[in-house]
Amino acid sequence: MTPAAPATPASVSFSALGTTAALLVTDPGAMTAARRVLDDELAAVDAACSRFRSDSELSRVNAAAGAAVHVRALFAEALDVALHAAQVTAGVVDPTVGSAVRALGYDITFAALRPQDLGPIRLAGPSAGWRAVDWDRSARRLRLPPGVVLDLGATAKALTADRAADRAAEVTGCGVLVNLGGDLSVAGDPPPGGWRIALADDHAAPGTAARPTVSITEGGIATSGTSVRTWAREGRRVHHIVDPATGDNPTPVWRTVSVAAFSCVAANTASTEAVVLGDRALGRLRRAGLPARLVRMDGTVELVCGWPEDTVQENTAAENSSGGAR
Repeated sequence: MTPAAPATPASVSFSALGTTAALLVTDPGAMTAARRVLDDELAAVDAACSRFRSDSELSRVNAAAGAAVHVRALFAEALDVALHAAQVTAGVVDPTVGSAVRALGYDITFAALRPQDLGPIRLAGPSAGWRAVDWDRSARRLRLPPGVVLDLGATAKALTADRAADRAAEVTGCGVLVNLGGDLSVAGDPPPGGWRIALADDHAAPGTAARPTVSITEGGIATSGTSVRTWAREGRRVHHIVDPATGDNPTPVWRTVSVAAFSCVAANTASTEAVVLGDRALGRLRRAGLPARLVRMDGTVELVCGWPEDTVQENTAAENSSGGAR
């Protein structure tokens, strides 16, 4: 998704967390301070939650092999968010899918994946499930059963978008939009008419075509998809979203799912859950009362809970798309 606003706020985009980060502010003079906040948040979450850094806190936790580990405050918050997502989705979005994601071949950064690195698929099988995580929140003490590997990618990037937008708006006193590869959060006073968000399958695709556009004034929007972060294994296309019940990609039903919610974390949790649930996602989103736009593999669009009919404008809006790294 790519955000755009009528008042043309100041904007900057750059590579971060294996995807594209975008920052928009309604006051151009606040960009330097807002960028500093975003950079700090990105560095902190990378050090805490990266699967691809041997020195990250997540790597230390996963390497503990059944021993109790004391974790820092940011990692504790990210774990709380991941466990809450698992609880509210009945385990459909679950942080114990680390072994399954690795088995599918996503054990190095997506940019570094090469065909010669990808051997045959050996599915890890069903994940242990979030209830297997021994977590003492008050003491910030974590113990994983032997063989359980955490992957916080389904929620940590969305949490970073929320944290960065809230902190930057507080520091600058202006409206802020943070978009991390499809996980988008806004805070502070929006521009007139709200932040316009252009929807796309791929945040990195050329932005010349007209795209469906929506406006938001608060909260977040997230898009999860199955057509961008893909690679080939044994004649099939594989992607980064895993069904914890099988350890494999879910049956392909949705190409992209975009959800609006009170926070980016809530939106991303629901959009990821929808990809895994397939057709059952329509009822789930309606029961939760979450506006959503779901695009089937053949391009058919389903709208639920008041998501507006597609309004296509030229590419003058901030973009929101799938394609963020987990």
